[in-house]
Amino acid sequence: MTRHEEELDVGKHLAPVGNVHLEKRVEAERVAQEVPRERERASVERLEASEGDSGEIETLPDGSVSIPVLEEEIVVSKRVVVRERIVVRKEVTTETEHVEAELRREHVEIHEE
Repeated sequence: MTRHEEELDVGKHLAPVGNVHLEKRVEAERVAQEVPRERERASVERLEASEGDSGEIETLPDGSVSIPVLEEEIVVSKRVVVRERIVVRKEVTTETEHVEAELRREHVEIHEE
């Protein structure tokens, strides 16, 4: 005959209790800025010839004089800049739980005749 006895076997497993959700928003902001720029304009000034002036001028084939007129061009560029890093950590805590269970135990009685 075999005698059996129950023993308490307590185990544990991980059960999900919730989630962490991160949401990223992008805001757009209109930015206006005043930027000074230079522009060249041609002006004509008439002067009397001075002594020793050779009188030679550079002319184009059609007889006109070409003077380059320059204007500053505004250049706008955008770049992505890291402003912040977000770190999410999980924390593990240990708690003691009270566990109760009913155990059965077999007893063998021997009767001799």
